[in-house]
Amino acid sequence: MAKWGQGDPRWIVEERADGTNVNNWHWTERDATSWSKRKLKEVLEGLVVEGEAGRCEIGDLKHVEGEASCNSRKGKLIFFYEWNLRLSWKGTVKESGEKHKGSVEIPNLSEENEVDDTEINVSKKKGEGDVLKDLMRTEGTTKVREALRDYLKALKTEFTLGMILPTKASAGQELATERKPSGSTMQDSVTPQSLDMVGVKIPTVRIHMREVFNSPADELYSIFTKKELVQKFSKCPAMIEAEKGGKLQMFEGFVSGEYTELVPSQRLVLKWRCRSWPDEHYATVALNFQDLATQSELELECKGVPVSHEEGTRQCWKKQYFEEIHILLQQSKDSME
Repeated sequence: MAKWGQGDPRWIVEERADGTNVNNWHWTERDATSWSKRKLKEVLEGLVVEGEAGRCEIGDLKHVEGEASCNSRKGKLIFFYEWNLRLSWKGTVKESGEKHKGSVEIPNLSEENEVDDTEINVSKKKGEGDVLKDLMRTEGTTKVREALRDYLKALKTEFTLGMILPTKASAGQELATERKPSGSTMQDSVTPQSLDMVGVKIPTVRIHMREVFNSPADELYSIFTKKELVQKFSKCPAMIEAEKGGKLQMFEGFVSGEYTELVPSQRLVLKWRCRSWPDEHYATVALNFQDLATQSELELECKGVPVSHEEGTRQCWKKQYFEEIHILLQQSKDSME
């Protein structure tokens, strides 16, 4: 029998700040099926294929059958996925202007095969237009494989955030980072919050980001407070009660919270959390809007983010909020021209 203090560290509960899944030793499993269906639809639909023969575009994901999951054991992630997919496509022959339709079938996308070895079949409805079919078999197949790689990359990064929990040792490592400006992101930093405990007492960090948008501040503010606009950029049903004490729920319940302060066109403060966070733990999100001539700057300060979810939270705001809002604003601008 081991002496006191010399036990196997894999079983020492005190090593985890919240006493959960010590040192990531225990088996945990997360169903990725619903998330994968949304992600596959996102990366595949709307792909454009152009060549000397003409132009094709992939339409709806007509059929998606299968499942996906991610398992964690001994600090390692194990992925299982198997999909049968069918997509529609349509195209126009460059010389004649003739229009044709067809389908793309992926009978077995799974962890057993590399993406480059995955079978992709292209078919076309009866009639001429084989030049478009050939275009889809060459350039189209390449585009589809790239999209499938994007899905798998997201499955192994976005979806798995928080599955590998920090140990006592990793939680004490230096957390402060500075990142150089990229694109319209002016600042993106994280600082340690050793005394900042919100809800459940766990180590947390503060995230600070700035982003410039091509819209006035009042329009940008409304994107965070009007249900129809929130649903447009999030591409999901949402609950938005933009008043003090009002509830919010987005991304099919992955994000939830409450409005605690509203200053129209200037400032929003939210009680905010992700579903994968420890139960009843919320961060405080402050959004400050500032007009910059024809643009506006959004300053985000997010206090109380669990240490193990710092990168996931940053990516959530960058990918799911900022980038999607940029797309929504551009679409609105294009529709007015």
